[in-house]
Amino acid sequence: MDERTRATYDREAAAFAREWDEQPAPTDLHALIRRFFKSGPTADIGCGSGRDTAWLNAHGFPAVGYDASEGLLGEARRLHPGLRFQPAVLPGLAGIADNGFANVLCETVIMHLDAAMIVPAVGRLISILEPGGTLYLSWRVTEGVDRRDDHGRLYAAFDPALVFQGLGSAVVLLDEQLDSRSSEKLVRRVVARKAG
Repeated sequence: MDERTRATYDREAAAFAREWDEQPAPTDLHALIRRFFKSGPTADIGCGSGRDTAWLNAHGFPAVGYDASEGLLGEARRLHPGLRFQPAVLPGLAGIADNGFANVLCETVIMHLDAAMIVPAVGRLISILEPGGTLYLSWRVTEGVDRRDDHGRLYAAFDPALVFQGLGSAVVLLDEQLDSRSSEKLVRRVVARKAG
């Protein structure tokens, strides 16, 4: 992950947690999870303050939340005691075994990576899925050139073809671009199933 972005999340973790908690519930995301995920162990990669990890656990998808920011992991543990949250950094996700999850959720994370890291990051997300497992992947769309927001977070402008290259032989079940109901930002969403 971009180090300046990670430092921002560490420094402002409590404020980001409040902001995300005040956003409308991502009911469109929930509908897609219900549509495409199967019951089984689930990884929430880039879990932030744990909002989606908590929802997954409450709705039949036993989930572990992973994040690169120790500050955000602290907020997740404070807000959702009893759930599991662990450090992990894309693209490598050191410490996470291959083929271990029925589902992987990676909601608006990869745009914080340098474009050169997109293919290996997406490939690694696929590798932690069991055969036949499902990946939900989304990113905030940045046109033209990389940008940083007022907090210093990187929003990389990258060719979406890199995502599909990283998916390898996975079957794409959904590919759409739309304004997010919760954040009101333009996002691209892809759901893919790992070859069985």
